[in-house]
Amino acid sequence: MRVEDRSFLSIGEVLSLLKDEFPDVTISKIRFLESQGLLDPERTPSGYRKFYETDVERLRWILRQQRENFLPLKVIKGRLRGSPEGAELPGDGDDDGHASEAPVTGRPIAGGGAAPVPDSRALGHAAVAAAT
Repeated sequence: MRVEDRSFLSIGEVLSLLKDEFPDVTISKIRFLESQGLLDPERTPSGYRKFYETDVERLRWILRQQRENFLPLKVIKGRLRGSPEGAELPGDGDDDGHASEAPVTGRPIAGGGAAPVPDSRALGHAAVAAAT
């Protein structure tokens, strides 16, 4: 059966699809993210993972949050759980195609759905000011 003949991808096919955008991603990392409860792909009767388009987009969003916003998995997992089952993830379905500005940092957040992350530089300045 060819990939075009089915609606899901194997873990290796997902890796190939994301490798250009995320060169450091590995099959082990995808499995690790699943073990941490961030991904939950369906399984075939023989146990192989079945990644659908929504699974790939969720994985892409997780990897972007790590790379662009330096978010730890615990925070990413909390944000994913904060949305109702089946709700669009931040960056999905953005009406105007533009990223919104985060009020705390001014850094763009795709889709504007993610909570702002305090700017670590501002926190550092506040700590220095408080210490003096």
